[in-house]
Amino acid sequence: MFTPGLFLLTSDGAGGGPPAPTPGGPPAPAPPGAPAPPPPATAAASRAAAAPAAPTPNPPALVTAPPEKKSDAFVAMGALVAASPGVRKFARELGVDLTAVPGSGGGGRVLETDVKDYVKRVLAGGGASAGGAGMVQPKLPDFTRWGAVEKTPLKGVRKATAEGMSRNWNLIPHVTQFDVADITATEASRKKFADKRKGQPGKVTMTILAIRAVTKALGEFPQFASSIDMTSGDGGEIIRKSYRHIGIAVDSPNGLMVPVLRDTDKKTLPELATELEGLAEKVRSRKIALEDMQGGVFTISNLGGIGGTFFTPIVNWPEVAILGISKSRQELQLVDGKVEARLIMGLSLSYDHRVIDGADGARFLKRVCEILSDPFDLLL
Repeated sequence: MFTPGLFLLTSDGAGGGPPAPTPGGPPAPAPPGAPAPPPPATAAASRAAAAPAAPTPNPPALVTAPPEKKSDAFVAMGALVAASPGVRKFARELGVDLTAVPGSGGGGRVLETDVKDYVKRVLAGGGASAGGAGMVQPKLPDFTRWGAVEKTPLKGVRKATAEGMSRNWNLIPHVTQFDVADITATEASRKKFADKRKGQPGKVTMTILAIRAVTKALGEFPQFASSIDMTSGDGGEIIRKSYRHIGIAVDSPNGLMVPVLRDTDKKTLPELATELEGLAEKVRSRKIALEDMQGGVFTISNLGGIGGTFFTPIVNWPEVAILGISKSRQELQLVDGKVEARLIMGLSLSYDHRVIDGADGARFLKRVCEILSDPFDLLL
């Protein structure tokens, strides 16, 4: 999800760890009585609608061959979309988001016929069933009428992130569940553990403990480590994964990246910490590879190093859930009839409501809170 630069990877204190993005939302609806935005009416759109039917495309491929040119592909939140400059120009003329178009070319490359087929589905009312909203942004007003403005081209990782977030929001019906974990005992144990390992590689932060908690919860709630394929068969299918690869949203000067830690259920806390430090260094030095950001089944977005109480992270498609971590804070709680200061951490779980019911969302987040509140449970 840091939602994928909105995050800062930190490694100190209870709120340490790579933070997550503050997600956006869908465009606000027009006021009552206002006319709806007109559909695109360009000559290119007319040509696409009148073109012969293209072969039914294959489902979009998450992993594709490396692009031959810089402009042929972009990476955002672990996804890769490949298309030629000519196809990209054609899609822009139609107002089509290429991340929503299944590619039928080699390695999942999006062809012009794929764009035409997508436009025909949208015009026929099939955009929603195909998984995307099919919505085209209306033209913005001339803001210079009210004062000076500055325009910055949307490019590089920022452009990829913007397109990826639009895809994630349009493809997934989001629900966000909130809860809090009392990490008083856990944070005290974490500090003692860190003191005993001083000078050794792999600093165990609250992000590392969250990885352990999520990994254990996924073992009890495997539907949170799945994907939904609405293009398969007659009514679609749910794909459950037995492996446990966790993505951690990391901010960097180059933009948001989500490196993936492999087999988190088979590694110790210091091993997870060392691996995450290595991936974070790759992000900062711009040496992160595409394969380092693929294959995740769940994402964690930590904003604890910055602040805030709760937020609504956007699920990282094709995953179905993401956990947001907020800054821990001291609160007075009534414990066994006595008022005590407790360290409380806010958690935000966003999930795909097509796969996960609200009751299961609440149970999963409650279980994560229980694990994070008990240092012995984290070590078992």
